[in-house]
Amino acid sequence: MRDILNVLAGSLIIITGCHSSSGNKEATKTGAVDSSNIVQLSAIQVKNAGIITGKPELKQMHTSLRVNGVIDVPPQNLVSISIPLGGYLKTMNLLPGMQVKKGQILAVLEDPQYVQLQEDYLVAKNKLTFLEADFARQQELNQSKANSDKVLQQVKSDYESQKVIVRALSEKLHLININPATLQSSTISRQISIPAPISGFVRKVNVNTGKYVAPTDVLFELMDPADLHLSLTVFEKDLSQISHGQDVIAWANDGSEKYQAEVHFITQGVDETHAAEVHCHLKKYDKRLVPGMFMNAEIALNNAQVKALPDAAIVKWQGKNYVFKADTGYMYTMVPVEPGAHTDGFTEIKTELPEGEYVINNAYPVLMKMKNSGEDE
Repeated sequence: MRDILNVLAGSLIIITGCHSSSGNKEATKTGAVDSSNIVQLSAIQVKNAGIITGKPELKQMHTSLRVNGVIDVPPQNLVSISIPLGGYLKTMNLLPGMQVKKGQILAVLEDPQYVQLQEDYLVAKNKLTFLEADFARQQELNQSKANSDKVLQQVKSDYESQKVIVRALSEKLHLININPATLQSSTISRQISIPAPISGFVRKVNVNTGKYVAPTDVLFELMDPADLHLSLTVFEKDLSQISHGQDVIAWANDGSEKYQAEVHFITQGVDETHAAEVHCHLKKYDKRLVPGMFMNAEIALNNAQVKALPDAAIVKWQGKNYVFKADTGYMYTMVPVEPGAHTDGFTEIKTELPEGEYVINNAYPVLMKMKNSGEDE
């Protein structure tokens, strides 16, 4: 019996020793994990590194959608200029990109048919004056029964027909920019001028001096930049997130300047690439923007008040994001976080953070000190 008790006592001592050893190892391991996330700096180190602490702020944040597009103008702001009667281009001093004002003479054309049209109008107008007087005279004679009703009806018919002819010739003169009200025999000309119908810029010049242009030829194209807009391509999977009034930031490939815009309307339907056009109004015109220019853009999808820290507060280590919570005595604890939206130098922190202050500037020196200290140990 005594031998059995001795064996049991020895086994208990061995088992107790084993548990105690395992517990110490586990405690040591846990303590190592905790201490690896904490670093202490001196006041001099904090000052030299420029470390600043502060509390998370409430910021208006939005997620954004990155898309591409081009600068464009609506069809009503593009004007193709032609001449309905054709003619030879006598003078023209235009180059693409030139600015023109409404009413400015763009070109001068000449052709014998212009002379013929003016002649026909003046002759028809004189004949109308004669028929008008004759019609008045025949009315008086008819009232006194000095002529028959048939004669009066014939004169009236000739008078009304001539009014139609004069009216038609007058409209033809307007088509070639000749004012019939001021046309006289002394002002007949073989040349006509083409004034600019809008103020804007010359987009295309399709003719040269001396060339004969037909009525179907487009001589010039003018563009009014007043309604310059941004046309973005958005794929169908993202269309549900786009709505009227959303803010847009756009920039060219060089990224030298950013332009603010606003979603104006979304085309109904998608093309063969499963994308739709989103038209955005630019808030400010810039002459450096020209139709066809490729643009990058970000569309703000939503807007919410969230907790955020400056970008300089977030560090990345081994593929994960962290911030440093500041404790008393220049102690800093590394806290893992999940970043969210990014706006104006601040990043949303989706992770619920403990109350207190955090390093908001020069967080990387704290990370380097922590990891270097860990390696030294």
